[in-house]
Amino acid sequence: MAKPNYSFEKRQRELAKKKKKEEKLREKAGRKVGDPAPDDAPEVEAGSGSVPAEGRPPAP
Repeated sequence: MAKPNYSFEKRQRELAKKKKKEEKLREKAGRKVGDPAPDDAPEVEAGSGSVPAEGRPPAP
């Protein structure tokens, strides 16, 4: 019998989580566009985090 490839399964789960998270962020951003933002809350874009989605440092 073939040996299970746990690395492949883990990567597939990670990709599914990432896709789901991105979809949620898009939905949230879409709802936010229609609503006026409060003056005291800073606007944050989905991709403006200090760590890129790939986990690598930003290119100079």
